[in-house]
Amino acid sequence: MTDKTKDHRELLQKLGIEELNQMQQEAYQAIAERAEVVLLSPTGTGKTLAFLLPLLDRLDPELEAVQALILTPSRELALQIEQVLRDMGSGFKVNAVYGGRSKYKDRQDLQHLPAILIGTPGRVADHFRGKPTLAAQVRTLVLDEFDKSLEVGFEKEMKEIIASLPAVDKKVLTSATQKLSIPSFVGLEDPKTLVFESQEQRLTLKTVVSSTRDKLEALGNLLGLLGEGRGIIFCNFKDTIRFVSEYLQEKDIGHAVFYGGLEQIAREQALVQFRNGTHRVLLATDLAARGIDVPELDFIIHYQLPPHQEEFVHRNGRTARMHSEGIAYLIRHQDEYLPDFVEGASDLYLKDCPPPPPTEWATLLLSGGRRDKISKGDIAGFLIKQGALQADQVGLIELKQDCAFAAVPRNQARQLVSTLNNGRLKKKKVRVSLLP
Repeated sequence: MTDKTKDHRELLQKLGIEELNQMQQEAYQAIAERAEVVLLSPTGTGKTLAFLLPLLDRLDPELEAVQALILTPSRELALQIEQVLRDMGSGFKVNAVYGGRSKYKDRQDLQHLPAILIGTPGRVADHFRGKPTLAAQVRTLVLDEFDKSLEVGFEKEMKEIIASLPAVDKKVLTSATQKLSIPSFVGLEDPKTLVFESQEQRLTLKTVVSSTRDKLEALGNLLGLLGEGRGIIFCNFKDTIRFVSEYLQEKDIGHAVFYGGLEQIAREQALVQFRNGTHRVLLATDLAARGIDVPELDFIIHYQLPPHQEEFVHRNGRTARMHSEGIAYLIRHQDEYLPDFVEGASDLYLKDCPPPPPTEWATLLLSGGRRDKISKGDIAGFLIKQGALQADQVGLIELKQDCAFAAVPRNQARQLVSTLNNGRLKKKKVRVSLLP
């Protein structure tokens, strides 16, 4: 066993992973050996880990400089990669910068010169303009979901950033899209391209037929049938999300909402509540089809079908992931015809299904975070010792720079807020509140 193999196993153990899958193994070898790699693999196959391990191998622990840059199309993907790196505990400094976050907080973090900088192209370009020396020693460039960054309008910033990196000698591009063109400004000369096929053969498609054009009753019946399952409801527009959300609220069906027009903090809280089980259902636009960190899903629902096959595949990839099978439901009016890219779906007629039961969890927001030297263990101890919870009553804890989220039993949540608010956590007075 080589030293690197041993190090990798230790990092993977921290993530609860025994070994890399075939795609990750092949990608690791290619990225380690080649200067330019294009990795095309479906959503949910583990591309993040595939490029992080060889990236870590290249870092110099003695060098205080930004050595690797990862550009992502969304804040959520930047935060997800940052969290994976922190969970791995590699020992290297890492920071994520993105629009919607205070630039002052960014500058404070960048003063410490993280070895790995992750960010959206707009915010990274801002910082490189303000302090060009940040880019001077970047040797590894990763464009994660690069086609999505182009799609959402970051071409100008990506050009500017790539032109400002004099020391780059390794470039990695990833995408979940199989057929695409790489723009010339990326500067690839002889890339190794790895293509891994779609996993749609593990996906079951079912069509729920609605007798009403608004399809709300059919959706409610479907969620009742799915009971305690966890999944995403996809809509094409934020106005549709608001419309559907009002219906779910009327039926007392808990859910989180996620779309581009939301404030960053609302989007982050929605994902936290979905991950920790406070809400079983995430109502979202295609922003959630790629690049967000969500748990294994039992289903996805197309309340509205996307206009193109590519978006359909990405949505379905949220449920047929890694080694698991998945199921996707399409809700259609009885007179509505399905597009050609929907094949093999069997019809399902539902009637009078009772609504799903409420979840057992609620989410507390605590005002202390990593910047206050607070750990997940500190928060668990706070909830157990001062909140009188049993260890098995403490759910998922997520730690951010300046706050933290903890899942707790729903039937004790309000009492915990009353007991713990303004309490002392590692000598810091923390505010505790309940997320709606």
